[in-house]
Amino acid sequence: MESIERRGAKDALFEAFASVAKALANGHRAEIVDLLAQGERSVDEVAHEIDQSVANTSHHLGVLSGAGLVESRREGRHVFYRLTSTRVFDLWMALRDVASTHVANVEVLAREYLGDRTGIERITSDELEERLRDGKVVLIDVRPREEFAAGHIESARSMPVDELDHLIGELDPDREVIAYCRGPYCVYADDAVRLLQERGRRARRLDVGYPEWRQRSSPSD
Repeated sequence: MESIERRGAKDALFEAFASVAKALANGHRAEIVDLLAQGERSVDEVAHEIDQSVANTSHHLGVLSGAGLVESRREGRHVFYRLTSTRVFDLWMALRDVASTHVANVEVLAREYLGDRTGIERITSDELEERLRDGKVVLIDVRPREEFAAGHIESARSMPVDELDHLIGELDPDREVIAYCRGPYCVYADDAVRLLQERGRRARRLDVGYPEWRQRSSPSD
């Protein structure tokens, strides 16, 4: 049986481990981690994306920072946040995957958010790599332009979903279009595929987002 002193030390250790889970035990904070996986953002930009006040957003970022999941830098009057390492995104992917597998209503909630995906065909990363090598597809990044600037799949073209209707004419009509966005639960790529199909174009979405693509080809730091 452990001594009182050792028991106390073990309790403190496991509480420290649990502090990371506690920091993510909020939907807005989980969304912030998903957002910052795309690249660095200011507090104001994060607040806009998660539809919260700057004060509430700063609180959530403070909790994430206290758990070591994000770090910040100041530039003039603005504070910018980023994930502390790619391991944080690994953690978020694991949490998301466990929830989608074991939490009964996650897929129901995903359908309510993403809409009917019956006509949305997906392509895997391996298949996309092969088709890019063969020159058989054109790849478009439908995230906001600042996210594309922060990092994107090589050979992708920036075509934000809210601009896509005006940019379709720039795409080669003889090649299938593959759209990608922030991740498997991001609505931008689905909306892009629906729009392209309405315009008579062959289109699919990548089954992951840019952060997952980057993670598979780069070891975690």
